[in-house]
Amino acid sequence: MTTRALPFDELVQSSQQRLLRLGLMLTGSVHTGEDLVQAVLARAHRRWEQISELEHPEAYLRTMVVNEFLSWRRLLKNNEVPLAEPIEQPTSEDLSARQAQRDATWQLLAGLPRKQRAVLVLRYYEDLPDAEIAEVLGITPGTVRSNAARALATLRDRLPEEEA
Repeated sequence: MTTRALPFDELVQSSQQRLLRLGLMLTGSVHTGEDLVQAVLARAHRRWEQISELEHPEAYLRTMVVNEFLSWRRLLKNNEVPLAEPIEQPTSEDLSARQAQRDATWQLLAGLPRKQRAVLVLRYYEDLPDAEIAEVLGITPGTVRSNAARALATLRDRLPEEEA
């Protein structure tokens, strides 16, 4: 007895926002992240019969997004920063200081090699364990840990003295 495969449009509807956020975090640009996800979904649609039979097609799409990001050869044309979350309540917090900190954080992250950036995004944003990150990137868990350690060391070295 075979299980009913999830239709492509249903999977896209249920996972699109998560994939777009992943694309944004990897590229640092809303528009480039959208382009990344759109390219992946176009390829996935052509192969949907095979993908839909997988146990976790959404995880496969996530892997496709990361692999597409790592293989892109074109340079990012502009250095956009992720959009801030909407503020739900009035606050006395200095919003310009918070935005400046986000900009600085993104600039540090954008300066990392793509694979190291992907490791950090998958580890801290997607909250994946090293074994799953290794599977997504096609590397060993030890390589994931070494990439993460190098990336974090680079970020620490680039932090201004007062923030370190």
